[in-house]
Amino acid sequence: MTNVYLLLILAIAAETVGTSALQASQQFTRLGPTIVAIIGYTVALYLLGLTLKYIPVGVAYAVWSGLGIVFIAMIGFVVFGQRLDPPAIIGTGMILGGIVVIQLFSNTAPH
Repeated sequence: MTNVYLLLILAIAAETVGTSALQASQQFTRLGPTIVAIIGYTVALYLLGLTLKYIPVGVAYAVWSGLGIVFIAMIGFVVFGQRLDPPAIIGTGMILGGIVVIQLFSNTAPH
């Protein structure tokens, strides 16, 4: 089961790279970042699909999208200078809390 979490982590990383490149592509006007975004999303969806053999789709997608949101918020702050207001920070914290609850207490997620 550990390998499935490695696949999920790689899927999250690929999605994060794809989304960061999407921002850098400036609405698909820059070829390099556009290609990176397409490749990033393709790899992310492929790896996410592989995890669905072992993790229910709702749980896998919750972890994938939730951690992706948190990582993109951090990248947006560090790389693109985008700031979050207090409600956005609280909401992001709640997303992380939801992932922790799923991983610690749900019987549907492999442990």
